[in-house]
Amino acid sequence: MAFIVLFALAALDSAGYSIIAPVVPEIGDATGAGPGLVGALVASFAVGQMVGYPLAARVLQRRHAVAVLFASLGLVVVGDLGFIFGDGLGVYFPARLIQGVGAGGLWIGTAFAIIERYPGEEYKRLTAILGAYGLGAIAGPAIGGIGGIAAPFAVHLVLVTALTLALVAIGAPKNEAKFGSDRAALRTPGFWLASAGILMVALTLGTFDGPMPLHFAEQLSQAEIAALYVLAALISSAAATLAGRHAPRPILAVATVFMTLAIAIGGATEMIGFWVLVAILCGLGVGAGEAGSLGVLLESIGVDRLVLAMVVWSQLWAIGYLVGPAVGGGVAEAFGYGALGLVPLVASMFVFVGFARLRSEPAAA
Repeated sequence: MAFIVLFALAALDSAGYSIIAPVVPEIGDATGAGPGLVGALVASFAVGQMVGYPLAARVLQRRHAVAVLFASLGLVVVGDLGFIFGDGLGVYFPARLIQGVGAGGLWIGTAFAIIERYPGEEYKRLTAILGAYGLGAIAGPAIGGIGGIAAPFAVHLVLVTALTLALVAIGAPKNEAKFGSDRAALRTPGFWLASAGILMVALTLGTFDGPMPLHFAEQLSQAEIAALYVLAALISSAAATLAGRHAPRPILAVATVFMTLAIAIGGATEMIGFWVLVAILCGLGVGAGEAGSLGVLLESIGVDRLVLAMVVWSQLWAIGYLVGPAVGGGVAEAFGYGALGLVPLVASMFVFVGFARLRSEPAAA
């Protein structure tokens, strides 16, 4: 029961991120905001996440993971209410920022709740949670497409309330784990490899979500582009879950190759058949890469001193996803879509440098 609730919380967290996309045109029409302001509104969620990670870590070390989840869900509720009853960007901006802070806490709370409840199964269970995030990425736009501004967030609020009650039902574990931080962990080769891996995942996904749809639009309709992204999300969810059954280092290495190929082929071709392959490769690479990177982090740092390392690792994901669309867009504008493969190619070099540094550090059994 506890794992089901945590799995659902992860999907809800992801849905809360992606719910905004179909609502953006409605907000633009209602407020008169242009692309710049609307883009800033969307980005404010990621800024909130980066703030939420360390705040959640403080609560975690003073209390426990379930306390982090309750506090985070409370913030998400406040954000939903802002969109339901608010009117104008003066309300929507702080509401979306608060939701981002709550989302950062939901990830930290869910991850450490898994570690707390399932010792010895952390990697396998957490990769399943990453799979839930992939499913939520599909559910979010479906909720956002209900219509209007208030209605999608009202539905989201109902789901948040239901899962909050479910969390009350499972409560905190009887034997609460104590998690620590160690700044020295940030200097280990394993942490650097995990960081390079998650940064590459975020840059790849940001490029795939940012400039790549403009290239797809040269041959595909909006509905066809959406179908490609649903396919990628489904494959990413499955890849993350299945990756938990294998050693993380080879998974990360293979995922790095897939991500590089996906963006390179996608930018360099204009054939729809190749673009389907691109969606498959990108889904495999992102899902397996995120899981492999997390596995490297766990096996290199260990759960007893994981808190600070997890916070920084998570912030790198948020930074990479913020930077990815801008970097990819700049490359496409300067050199054409065929050069988009340079973004993951450069990122992959850091990953393989990380592997070279890690050769002297044996993997955990």
